[in-house]
Amino acid sequence: MAVIEATGLTKRYGARLALDGVSFSVGQGEIFGILGPNGAGKTTAVECVEGLRRPDEGAVRVLGLDPWRDGPELRQRIGVQLQESALPGAIKVGEALELYASFYRRPADPRGLLARWGLEERRDDRFGRLSGGQKQRLLIALALVGSPEVAFLDELSTGLDPSARRAAWGLVEEVRASGVTVVLISHFMDEVEELCDRVALFDGGRIVASGTPGELVDRAGGTHRMRFRPVGEPDLALLAEVPGVTRVERSGRHVVVSGAGDFATAVASALARHRILVADLRMDRHTLDDAYAALTGSASVGDETAGV
Repeated sequence: MAVIEATGLTKRYGARLALDGVSFSVGQGEIFGILGPNGAGKTTAVECVEGLRRPDEGAVRVLGLDPWRDGPELRQRIGVQLQESALPGAIKVGEALELYASFYRRPADPRGLLARWGLEERRDDRFGRLSGGQKQRLLIALALVGSPEVAFLDELSTGLDPSARRAAWGLVEEVRASGVTVVLISHFMDEVEELCDRVALFDGGRIVASGTPGELVDRAGGTHRMRFRPVGEPDLALLAEVPGVTRVERSGRHVVVSGAGDFATAVASALARHRILVADLRMDRHTLDDAYAALTGSASVGDETAGV
């Protein structure tokens, strides 16, 4: 069942067309990723869905509600972490969570969120004295304090160190496991590949491709390579006949097998079946970063600054 349905969204800022007939849907319980460089239209599209901007054309339904006509009711059922937001510097962490909790009919326990997001020891610290990563974790906690059915997380990992990023990913998985649908706006390819069930690639105000991360890689001509050093002299002809294999060649002491889809599992089975021992096994695969470049003709999203 779709909890978000956006159809034909169009938005202009003067002469500039920021959204050009964008349509997408998000299923219940999904983590749905939105990728795109600065100016691609991704933040504008999400703000139209959230009810923060009104599209010039098109329609939006979130949990069956119109974000403009049913705004007060919808805001009780969604949580939003904006790309850029801030709190008064003097407000304390615990005070901020308790304040936001008071806005909702059925809020989560603020103390539980402090613990979940590693802020328990910062409860009495003022917002202005927090590090960038601590501020980011607090803003995410504020997006979840209303016990939302849908959570919009814009640039989840900004300001987080690698360890904190990984921890945040685990917490997002926990949020989804609790039944919350998550829309993740990001320019970190590894984050999207790790977390998202489906992805929409934005470029020039349009969605240029959508699907699972694996589907997008394959659609972009994703040929993967399996490289290993055989023990002995295997019959390379038998590997060439494995389903999905497109090429088998030697590179010095190594054998390189190229293919698409789940060919690596079939190759491994063939090696085991024919009792061929290998060493230095390595998979070289195309990534979502490669898919983005191939599908849009642009540089990696990771090379861009997040934006409208």
